[in-house]
Amino acid sequence: MMYKSLLRPIFFSFDPEKIHHFTFSLVKFTSKIPGMASVFRSLYAIEDKKLERQLFGLTFKNPVGLAAGFDKNAVLYNELANFGFGFIEIGTVTPKGQVGNPKKRLFRLKDDQGIINRMGFNNEGLEQAILQLKKNKGKLIIGGNIGKNTQTNPEDYTKDYLECFNGLHPYVDYFVLNVSCPNVGSHAKLNDKDYLLELIGTVQKANKTFAKQKPILLKIAPDLNDNQLDEIIELITETNLDGVIASNTSVDRSNLKASAERLTEIGNGGVSGQPVKDKSTRVIKYLADKSNKAFPIIGVGGIHTAQDALDKIEAGADLVQIYTGFIYEGPSLIKKINKAILNKS
Repeated sequence: MMYKSLLRPIFFSFDPEKIHHFTFSLVKFTSKIPGMASVFRSLYAIEDKKLERQLFGLTFKNPVGLAAGFDKNAVLYNELANFGFGFIEIGTVTPKGQVGNPKKRLFRLKDDQGIINRMGFNNEGLEQAILQLKKNKGKLIIGGNIGKNTQTNPEDYTKDYLECFNGLHPYVDYFVLNVSCPNVGSHAKLNDKDYLLELIGTVQKANKTFAKQKPILLKIAPDLNDNQLDEIIELITETNLDGVIASNTSVDRSNLKASAERLTEIGNGGVSGQPVKDKSTRVIKYLADKSNKAFPIIGVGGIHTAQDALDKIEAGADLVQIYTGFIYEGPSLIKKINKAILNKS
């Protein structure tokens, strides 16, 4: 409760991107105080064998993860592990560091309990991510979300993904091919089935050159229609991909409480949080039902309560991830979801 009543009003009175960096420094600093890591764990973490999930050859100590985009450069995952997450996805990582889109590029939709962002894959690049991942204390499973540099020519997209895949391979437990971010230019090719077949095939071939193969997942948009979702199912069947993350941010802005003026002032970007909750749940349910649960699904999008997470699991998600809900609700959300899952089991 302290987060929502005390910290959030203070945080929300500042620019979202500035406060994001400030909270990172705050968590880093407090985690260094002797005994604070175990205080965080006692407050937020639930250790229970019943929460464990076996998926694509990995054992997740609980099904609640942190979605990509929060710890882009893998600088805070060791500290965030103390909040009770079962896994953390870092990235999106691109081969070269890039500043992303011009600021301001992150906006709160308080009435909608949402966020609009057009960050544009800002990150410090592959080498920096590797340096940070070498500090892994092995507390939980780490996913690597990978993408292409904005300036990369279409004929070199696959090269970018491959570079990140090979570079991160020794340091992450699973991979996510991010082909559905609406904030990266020249996006059409990434949604083309023939291109995705080529990309997945190339990355899978590279995977086989390692002694230990890592699971590869695809992150998809919540705005796909049924035909496109059928194509995703075909794609996964054809390539034998390990799973899907549903879903990324949405470009759909219908039914938002934010005024038309406010949305015009914000400009373009992907919507996350409560406004995408039902869309992502629909995508999960469609994929699970239509494929007869042929592959694992990680459900993400608008999880702000334990019930939201249970709805995703009910729809067919094996694991869930939070991001915007974590910002709005604070770290107690992780514990609430895990408790609710235990009560169901």
